[in-house]
Amino acid sequence: MSTAPRLTALDALHRSLGATMTDFAGWDMPLRYASERDEHNAVRTRAGLFDLSHMGEITVTGPEAAAFLSYALVGNIATVGNGRARYTMIVQEDGGIVDDLIVYRLGETEYMVVANAGNAQIVLDALTGRVGGFDAEVRDDRDAYALLAVQGPESPAIMKAVTDADLDGLKYYAGLPGTVAGVPALIARTGYTGEDGFELFVAPEHAEQLWRALTEAGAPHGLIPCGLSCRDTLRLEAGMPLYGHELTTALTPFDAGLGRVVKFEKEGDFVGREALTAAAERAETAPPRKLVGLIAEGRRVPRAGFPVVADGKVIGEVTSGAPSPTLGKPIAMAYVDAAFAAPGTGGVGVDIRGTHEPYEVVALPFYKRQK
Repeated sequence: MSTAPRLTALDALHRSLGATMTDFAGWDMPLRYASERDEHNAVRTRAGLFDLSHMGEITVTGPEAAAFLSYALVGNIATVGNGRARYTMIVQEDGGIVDDLIVYRLGETEYMVVANAGNAQIVLDALTGRVGGFDAEVRDDRDAYALLAVQGPESPAIMKAVTDADLDGLKYYAGLPGTVAGVPALIARTGYTGEDGFELFVAPEHAEQLWRALTEAGAPHGLIPCGLSCRDTLRLEAGMPLYGHELTTALTPFDAGLGRVVKFEKEGDFVGREALTAAAERAETAPPRKLVGLIAEGRRVPRAGFPVVADGKVIGEVTSGAPSPTLGKPIAMAYVDAAFAAPGTGGVGVDIRGTHEPYEVVALPFYKRQK
């Protein structure tokens, strides 16, 4: 039996705007409204408005909430300041990545863990299974929030038109409670596009009011609604990993080049410590395949799973690929043997249906915004 996809609070509005909808991680989500390229370029040059209500919010409260999260996750959550956020991961005992997460500290003993849509239940189950012995509570708050994002260089100006919150004092990876267009919200300066921007956590019943207010405030700044398709090309240009592509349970954070998120120095044990200690040592002595950027010399677009080749041999695999509107060429992220990972390495290609298309190895990210 097929299960009907879940609908966000903005579903009817998306359809009224002519969105092309798609099933994503069990949710019916807008893929695009008109042109993916126009939506992508709007975020790079002006602003875009996204519905991200499929993301999974899990609240952790209690006197030992920080100690529990430091045990359950690879990061040191005890050092996250009030009103700040931290990028981290949750792993299996063998060190395999279950998901990458953002943890927001909302108060002295209250945290919000935001998981990827496809992994939200898995993360919830893992946290619930790990909380025993801690004076802390894990709560499923996925139905308590809608999530809207305003991303792009014009996003601060748009937000200032609808809130009197101190946006100038709001740093990257920080959040504060405020009112946006009359709606109570957690205003976070986070995003997945490589641009400045804000993510707004609100009650679902307020989502449409907020969307319409942001659309109106954003009109003079060129803001347009944006779907998941351009979100993917934006994050790819910014070199940001996507779970199921650059991150999987078959990889540890060290395999993914993200060993920096693992904090061995924190107090106490944490899930995966032993396996990750060994993975860190392996990465020092026998580097695993490295995640690199690839830029096409031709026009053919690589896709996830395509082999990366050199000298007639397979030396890696594409994890994500797409046309880059900003660069005007196809790009990809790929794991390749360390010997071929240096930027400028020649003789590297991608096997696209039997033809070895030439690609240039580059450092990530492909695109970095001007501060």
